[in-house]
Amino acid sequence: MNRLVFGFTALLLAVSAVAAAPGKTLVTGLKNPESIAVSSDGRTFVSLIGEFDKDGDGSVGLLKGDKVEPFAEGFDDPKGLVAYQQWLFVADKTRVRRINLKSGKADIYADTKDFPIPPLFLNDLAIDEEGNLYISDSGDRKGGGGAIFRIAGNFPKRPKPGEPLKKYDPDAPRVVTVVAEAKTAPYLKTPNGLLLDSQFHLLVVDFASGDLHRLKLADGTVEKVADGFKGGDGLCFDQNGRLYITSWSEGKVWSIPRPGEKPVLMAEGFKSAADLCLDNANDQQLLVPDMLAGTITALPSQPPGWEVDRSPLPIETAVAFKDMTWTGWDSGADSGKRIPLRPILLTNAADGLGRIFVATQQGVLHAFKDGDKETKVVLDIQKKVFYDDKENEQGLLGLAFHPKFKENGEVYIFYTLKEPRLTNVISRFRISKTNPDQLDPASEEEVMRINHKYWNHDGGTICFGPDGFLYVVLGDGGDGGDPDDHGQMMSTLLGKILRIDVNSKAEGKAYGIPKDNPFAATKGAAPEIFALGVRNPWRMSFDRKTGQGWFADVGQNLWEEINLLEKGGNYGWRRRESLHPYHTDGTGPKKELIEPIWEYHHETGKSITGGYVYRGKQLPELEGHYLYTDYITGRMWALKYDETKKRVVANRTLKNNSASIMSYGEDEAGEVYVMTFSPNGKGIHRFVKSASGAK
Repeated sequence: MNRLVFGFTALLLAVSAVAAAPGKTLVTGLKNPESIAVSSDGRTFVSLIGEFDKDGDGSVGLLKGDKVEPFAEGFDDPKGLVAYQQWLFVADKTRVRRINLKSGKADIYADTKDFPIPPLFLNDLAIDEEGNLYISDSGDRKGGGGAIFRIAGNFPKRPKPGEPLKKYDPDAPRVVTVVAEAKTAPYLKTPNGLLLDSQFHLLVVDFASGDLHRLKLADGTVEKVADGFKGGDGLCFDQNGRLYITSWSEGKVWSIPRPGEKPVLMAEGFKSAADLCLDNANDQQLLVPDMLAGTITALPSQPPGWEVDRSPLPIETAVAFKDMTWTGWDSGADSGKRIPLRPILLTNAADGLGRIFVATQQGVLHAFKDGDKETKVVLDIQKKVFYDDKENEQGLLGLAFHPKFKENGEVYIFYTLKEPRLTNVISRFRISKTNPDQLDPASEEEVMRINHKYWNHDGGTICFGPDGFLYVVLGDGGDGGDPDDHGQMMSTLLGKILRIDVNSKAEGKAYGIPKDNPFAATKGAAPEIFALGVRNPWRMSFDRKTGQGWFADVGQNLWEEINLLEKGGNYGWRRRESLHPYHTDGTGPKKELIEPIWEYHHETGKSITGGYVYRGKQLPELEGHYLYTDYITGRMWALKYDETKKRVVANRTLKNNSASIMSYGEDEAGEVYVMTFSPNGKGIHRFVKSASGAK
């Protein structure tokens, strides 16, 4: 809140009849609580003016139960807070201070003299994953308007594709630059709330105009996202990308449930709803400080008309086939070298025999029935398949049985070649003439070959759709951020979902092009393309009841996403990362781009593993739910999409008792399984009802 308008607004509100604030009041009796931030270890901090500090200026308190205890004192006029690693950054009038969250010691991060133009009233903060800090200045300069500053982060660049950032250096010299100022950006009247929409875009709500803008950091251009937020103060996303905006002067909280949708009024009756945040300990509620009322309120993060059932389901994973051994697999008992089993996919032949087929990423295909004591090796192509733990997005990645497998014995496999490196192939194999339980390695016919520049983002799912054609999922070719823009390049197969006819051959290819492929007649476009603009879908499947295709696309910086497959659809990468603009050429929603039906933030998880829509018989509670997991955190959900409402209506948690989920699979009866790497061979889990109820 800008102090320059504080006095008048406070007087106005004091004489106005204000309804009781909604939600659950957590704390009362505070002095001017302005901003709230939650650290990575779950502690909640609030900036206060006139509380705890002996000079009556400002302090930062720590929320404990229904009390706020002193944590750091000696501030001038603390407003915005943002937590990052072991630090809490504070916008303190004309400088930025930071607090060591371990010791509670505060120091100056950027002093007044470090700013290229004198700051007048620093207000809100936002920080990206590389430690770049953005600060709004709500001060009214001569000529009108405020400014937005950037303090460069102190991370070295990633040395190689896929490698994590090295240790953040909090003591490196500070470099402060101007992102935007009123002289060149007249929309900046009283910029207040800030929020990263991507690493390249910043959302800004203006207190004076009530406008919400998206600022492109590369060139300072803006687009108006929405308006009507008079006295706009705070911005935050929940973990599923729904945006929330507070009004200090009107005491309201709004939500924009999806980009492009009209704002929805969530709550009113606050005296001065200030800089809110999501409660990380309970991501189903928002924490809203009311500066004039001296309260902190918990508000459910459920926009009216966009409610989602997020209650836990009493279902969990349990080891399947626990008494079965994997023929030919060496657990290390014989060789002394531990080689974890990596079952990368599970499927069925739909031939009425009830067999389950499991392929390892190293290149061995096993078959068995539930109750078998050991598997049968159907195919072993380890000598051809490249797999390395340090480059673990390669190997045998996809397998699909021909819809007429019972008649023609054809199986299609997607794998990475040992030589030449960085090459994927899709090959056809046939049942051995001498052993009906095996595929003949000598029968291999190469159908398609795809070359990469990098080892990551192969994609690899292949599956037959209800139309009988083979769908091929290809990532953008690797590295990070799609440096060659493959997702939008129509002349390449990378970053696409393809559809081919394996029952015919045309134009010198080992497959045909379906006549109704959406770009078959488009000049300069690869005719195999069915959909474009994907980053690294992992994985894709078809709903066996409705025929709808589903795929989960792994995100880059901030968001993971779930999509419904549409013919000719452009899913936006790299212009969009999920529902948000990406890269310097990123954009807001556009009619020609298809938005995902669901997303989650990297504070929830960082690598989505897509599954299946459940159509089995053993767990009727899961009927029609799409099952998926985050590979990094192990969190697992069942998502329900309402075709009539065209939105997600449930995203319910399941208890995952296994390690990181690499993939999902479906047996002939429609029961769904998950796979994980396993040192003891117990890497396949099934879904069961929880013995003790909901988890």
